[in-house]
Amino acid sequence: MSYIFDVHPENDYVRELRENDALLDRLIRQIGPLRIPDQQDGFTYLAKSLVGQQLSVKAAATIFSRVELVCGTITPDTVLAADEERLRSAGLSKNKLSYIRNLAERVKEGQLDFAAFGEMDDEEVVRSLTSIKGIGRWTAEMFLIFYLGRPDVLSFGDRGLQRAAEWLYVANMGDGLSHLQHKQAEWKPYSTIVSLYLWEAINTGLINMNNNEGATP
Repeated sequence: MSYIFDVHPENDYVRELRENDALLDRLIRQIGPLRIPDQQDGFTYLAKSLVGQQLSVKAAATIFSRVELVCGTITPDTVLAADEERLRSAGLSKNKLSYIRNLAERVKEGQLDFAAFGEMDDEEVVRSLTSIKGIGRWTAEMFLIFYLGRPDVLSFGDRGLQRAAEWLYVANMGDGLSHLQHKQAEWKPYSTIVSLYLWEAINTGLINMNNNEGATP
């Protein structure tokens, strides 16, 4: 298996984060190495993201598995060719079905070129993705992290990250800014690595949160 992130506490860039922040150092040492598998296909990743909106991880996985049974391999062609009623019966809402089919059409027409993203900066990728109906900034930021492997992405709108940062740093900053906003400059240019450890604090039960808060690849 290949990994988009293969992170160890003794990596030079992780040691740099640890040396600058005692609380983060303790968290990273407690969690240890992290490996995030590659997402091999951009269309499949985004389709899965659209299916999972406002659902628990478990419910989203169940529905996506049913969609796969209807379509076989998830591609723009198979999604557009699939019977609408069967897709709806698999658990897709009318809106989500519309979003996924619109995404498929954009890819087939060449309006969304996954190969081109490698030459674009983070904000250019976000603008391109959020021009597609149903894809908001959070989904685009998760794409930057889990599909493109960008190292310095911090999603201020992610409730999991917000809660994890509040748990780790505890103190109220008192100026109306979130912990993420306060720490952003300190974490550059490795904000993604910090995000992965904060999410893992949730995923491993260090922080008590609902299953659908925080991100998974």
